[in-house]
Amino acid sequence: MILMEQRTLGRTGRDVSVVGQGTWQLGGDWGEVEEKDAFDVLDAAVDSGVTFFDTADVYGDGRSEQLIGRYLKNRPDADILVATKMGRRADQLPENYVLDNFRTWNDRSRANLGTDTLDLVQLHCPPTAVYSSDAVYDALDTLVDEERIAAYAVSVETCAEALTAIARPGVASVQIILNPFRLKPLDEVLPAAAAAGVGIIARVPLASGLLSGKYTKDTVFGPDDHRTYNRHGEAFDQGETFSGIDYATGIAAAAEFAALAPEGATPAQTALRWIIQQPGVTSVIPGARSVEQARANAAAASLPPLPQSTLDAVRELYDRSIRPEVHDRW
Repeated sequence: MILMEQRTLGRTGRDVSVVGQGTWQLGGDWGEVEEKDAFDVLDAAVDSGVTFFDTADVYGDGRSEQLIGRYLKNRPDADILVATKMGRRADQLPENYVLDNFRTWNDRSRANLGTDTLDLVQLHCPPTAVYSSDAVYDALDTLVDEERIAAYAVSVETCAEALTAIARPGVASVQIILNPFRLKPLDEVLPAAAAAGVGIIARVPLASGLLSGKYTKDTVFGPDDHRTYNRHGEAFDQGETFSGIDYATGIAAAAEFAALAPEGATPAQTALRWIIQQPGVTSVIPGARSVEQARANAAAASLPPLPQSTLDAVRELYDRSIRPEVHDRW
């Protein structure tokens, strides 16, 4: 196995690789993935130094969790922290975020992953009111006391939600959209998390593939791919697809971003390297649907830090092309 830089994931006290493995795509929400192909991707990630998997109970209605559970049973040598999520299996109403439901959702995830205690459970972008509920955090503390979960965290849509969660003493980490097209978390969220000892998990790091530089305005995605059916938030939050950016705007900006990639690095690796070196980031969780993608993602961890001139160019591109369209909404 290749050694990769490790950082402590907030209040979990455990170290994870700076590049993790997102597994939304293994559930089938980006098009069908065969089990063997999924295992090959996970093998490639682990052998490249990845020690952190991120999943959710709704990815493929639990299929992603199940695949990870079966995979880890066959790889006892892999020291992986698995973070899952809960909450999206019910109607998105604050009153559904109660202890009995948490136990039910946890039982399902524990069975899927084949473990008695879940490493880390994140509230999966719940209604905003949930982040301020004392009863919710009391229930999460109860799950820890019952040894159903080792730690809990949140996945958020907005910076305000992140700041509310960071103020809670039991929250181990915050998962938030962060990439060169989504800079707002840099202003307040990352500094607040660092000051509180809360980990930051950067999701949607490639803006649903836009930052890979592989797509054009004529690219067609499959009907079962969220990049087809959720461009305007038809199925879930719009920010989860292309970071909430209009596709045509994103394609044009991505072409400019690709020109910033240093020699020997792809645009995708450049985006991951940019995230890794943001102060306060613990791990970034790109997805991968092939062995080659998994290896290339992991290799971003060994790239030299981007120079200040590149960081400045990213900021200028954002301020000119992306910010006027979406910054205030975020």
